[in-house]
Formats: sequence, C-alpha cells, structure tokens
Amino acid sequence: MAEVRFQDLSVADRRDALEVADRTSSHKAHLLEKDIWVVAALDVLFEAPFAEHLTFKGGTSLSKVWRAISRFSEDVDVTYDIRAFAPDLVANAGDEALPPTSSQEKRWTRAIRTRLTGWVRDLALPIVEEELAQAGFAAEVRADADCLHIQYEPLFQETGFVRPEVKIEFGARSTGEPHAIYPVVCDAAAHLPELAFPEARPTVMIAERTFWEKATAIHVYCRQQRRRGERLSRHWHDLVLLDEAGIAASAVADRELALSVARHKAIFFRENDVHGERIDYHAAVSGGLQLVPSDTALAALADDYERMLADGMLLGDDGSFDALMKLCAVIEARANRLLA
Repeated sequence: MAEVRFQDLSVADRRDALEVADRTSSHKAHLLEKDIWVVAALDVLFEAPFAEHLTFKGGTSLSKVWRAISRFSEDVDVTYDIRAFAPDLVANAGDEALPPTSSQEKRWTRAIRTRLTGWVRDLALPIVEEELAQAGFAAEVRADADCLHIQYEPLFQETGFVRPEVKIEFGARSTGEPHAIYPVVCDAAAHLPELAFPEARPTVMIAERTFWEKATAIHVYCRQQRRRGERLSRHWHDLVLLDEAGIAASAVADRELALSVARHKAIFFRENDVHGERIDYHAAVSGGLQLVPSDTALAALADDYERMLADGMLLGDDGSFDALMKLCAVIEARANRLLA
C-alpha cells in the first residue's frame, strides 16, 4: 500500500509525478491536478456532519462515478435534501416535497436562497477549509451565495479554459433521490501506484435522472435560442455518451422518472421561450423534446465545443461538432417517438 501522500510531496515532485501520469494516460497534467482537488473536495464534503443529507449530481458524477462520459468535468454539483434543510417548508408537501402553488414556490425559493447563503458561508466554508488544510491541501476557500470556491496554486501554467479552482454549487430544492453510495478515486492514482491520493464515498444521484435534468436544460436552451454557449456544449456531449452507455434508453423507458423531473422543473425552473411563452416541461418529456438548436444558438455552441476540444477536456474524443449534433438529433427523434 502506498504510504506517501501526493499532497506531501514538494511542488517539483508533484509536478514531475503528474507529468509522468500525463505521458502514460489520456489525461493532461493540469487536468489530473484539478481532478485531485475535485476528489479531495468530495472527500471533505461527504465526511462532514451534514453529509447524510447531501447528494452528488451533475456531469462530474457521470464521469467520476458512473464512468458514462469521458470528458473532464471540473466542478461539483451537490443537492442538500430539502426535507432536512427546510423541514418547516415541506411539511405535508408529499414524497416529492414540491410546493403546491406558484406563490408557495416563490416563498420557498426566497427562504431557501437566504438560508443556503448563510449555511454555505457559516457552516460549509469553515468545515471544508479546515478539513482540506488538515488533509494537506492548502487553498483559499471563499463563499459566494450558494457556491464555495476552492482556489489552489496550480502546478502548471493556466490554459485559460480550465481554471485552478473547484466550484462547489449547492442546491436545496429537491430530495436528491433516487441515489446510491459509490467510491470515487483520482484519475492519476492508477498511473502512480506508489503514491496515495484522496478518495471519497459520496451519495450519488442515479445517472438516469441526470440524463433528464440535462435533456430538459438543453430543451430550454434550444427554445430560448440563446446566443451564448460558454461552457455549455459539454451537456450535448454528455447526452451522446449517456446514449452510448445505454443510460439514455433506460431513462426514456422510465416515464415516471421523466415526469418527476418535469414536475420539479415546472415548479422551480420556470422559463420562457424566445417568444415569451412559458416552456412546457411536461410536453418536453411527452414527445416534444428538442435537443438541436438553430442559427446563432448553434454557432455559439460550436465555438464553445472547439474550445473544449483544444484544451483536451474531451480526453481523446476528437469528433466534430456537426457529428455531435447529428447524434443528438437521433436521440431526440427516438425519445419523442417512444414518449409520444
């Protein structure tokens, strides 16, 4: 068993180690470094006193836990179970803990936003800061509303796309279910067996729900015809890989799960389309899903995708943007046929 912790090495030795791992893997050294910080952050979070109420979700869970996507996912999305975070609000709200009316939703959202900002600043920040330091990871940790930012001194020159900072974004408007507990390890560990790296055992949202959360977010982007796509093209890439892994088919087959996501988003994530009309999430998961944008929205995504490719975030995948959109069109057509 490795006895020397990576974080205990000198700066030069840490840099050398990751350069070795760079040469023996498909991962660039600066991405391997950030991945270590991501896992260290997960370890601290899911060992904290409030860990039993947290659920790890989003793209990083797809790559680190479900191994469904190959791109590098740099930030952490975490849900605090609303039933534990705001029990006074959700009393008699049912299994899904949804507000019964739009006015109640606004009241819940305001209350949760205020409470979450205070919780992140006053409880999560000092615990994360102290535990990272005790584990040997020196970083500046700051709170910004519902986010924690863990900024570290990078071993390698910044690329401009991937920042030397792990952002942990907290939410507290869902239960985080369905979920399960899984181990998480650093990408560098397999290539440097003589060193010990951080490990974590987070509670993780199932990949099928993440598929529907991404698919409905993409649907909103398409209907709004947005002109900015910065750091968004990854969601389309994820969707294709989820399809290749069989997760998309499983998600589409679970109609109740799709409707559950639609109900939650209809309450908490009301959005209007480019014409000012309310976006219908129920229709999106019932045969009206749109996954391929048009015109300037498509061009903005294409530019973002090229930047992701250039920075090595897709870890060996060099497929074209046009090919990606064609595959998304296939997923869209299949889902709409099965759900109509």
